[in-house]
Amino acid sequence: MLHNKDMPAMTTKQNDGSKGELSHLQRLWTKSFILLTAGNLFLFVAFYMLYPTLPLFIKQIGGNESQAGLAMGAFMLSAVAFRPVVGGLLDRFGRRPFVIGGLLLFMVTMYLYGWVGGILMLLGLRVLHGMTWAVSTTSTMTAVTDLIPPPRRGEGVGWFSMSMTVAMAVGPMLGVWVSQNQSFSALFWVAVALSAAALLLIVGVPMPFMPQSGRRKIKLLEKPVLPVAAVVFFLFIAYGGITTFVPLFADSIRVNSGSFFLTYAATLALIRPIAGKLSDRRGEAFVIVPSLIVTVGALLTLGFANGLVGVLVSATLFGIGFGSAQPALQASALRLARADRIGAANATVSTATDLGIGLGAIALGWVFQYTSYQVLFTVSAVSVMVSFLLFTVFVRRLSESRLQS
Repeated sequence: MLHNKDMPAMTTKQNDGSKGELSHLQRLWTKSFILLTAGNLFLFVAFYMLYPTLPLFIKQIGGNESQAGLAMGAFMLSAVAFRPVVGGLLDRFGRRPFVIGGLLLFMVTMYLYGWVGGILMLLGLRVLHGMTWAVSTTSTMTAVTDLIPPPRRGEGVGWFSMSMTVAMAVGPMLGVWVSQNQSFSALFWVAVALSAAALLLIVGVPMPFMPQSGRRKIKLLEKPVLPVAAVVFFLFIAYGGITTFVPLFADSIRVNSGSFFLTYAATLALIRPIAGKLSDRRGEAFVIVPSLIVTVGALLTLGFANGLVGVLVSATLFGIGFGSAQPALQASALRLARADRIGAANATVSTATDLGIGLGAIALGWVFQYTSYQVLFTVSAVSVMVSFLLFTVFVRRLSESRLQS
């Protein structure tokens, strides 16, 4: 039997009706949860520092635009290929070795960027980096899932996801500032320091785990979660379009793209705690259905924006819609998964996320090549509508049947 003061309530029958004891078991803001969330923030800041700066680094070492795209694609494909394996291993052997090992290898990979002297070496490093990213993020998400009380899962996932949102706002700005005012070598050292900070914060966190009995076959994907993964995939196609093309679109209408992402991040910070609590109290569908509709409206608004006001309205709507739907979908996936396959469930959803972002950016780039920004964001809105239909037809029924069983 495992004993851990930070463990959430287990699904065992309560013989003692003590309210104080139940309240303790349902605590969200434990020391372990805070340390994992803070460590995840440092990890994602280090990751996002490379987003706007790596293409410039590739040009500096003699590469071109197509090789920059290849480097980005190599990272994404490596992460996608490795995530299901990580999920299965997490459920077999536990969280700690993969959390610690993943963060350590991620830090080493960041250090190795400083030794890159050519494109081939960089491509090999990007494949390794994608693998370390798959290990560290999948294992950390699974470890924090274990600590969130099931009745507060939507709220907990929302707060944990906030660390990624803050990193998305801080990381690119920090990366650009360091590379412009110092050097790429300094950039990689800062990323190493941030990765080390993440490791130091997380290394002492208790990670309760009950190993699977017997020598079962390792499961790479959690089949009950696949409908949720399909919903996530089409939703993140639109997200890939936002992160890739909003800077270009904003520049075309003479608006600072930072205003979109700053407004989006601020809206997320306000909406996620509210949406998380609603998800826990009223069910995920109560949050996801209207959120996906609002996301469609945000993308259509953006497509027809011709100035700052339209961009800010779109960013606010996108923050409300996407920011509410994403953690609720994660919570829905965890509800559908078997208790001993949480790692595989997280890996399944994360794989869909990576594929949606990567393939979405590629497909929408092709759309823009032959049409316009208006069509691009309209196609993104259609993708979210597909996500909405898949959720209402498949996932909502599955969730309701699971609740009734």
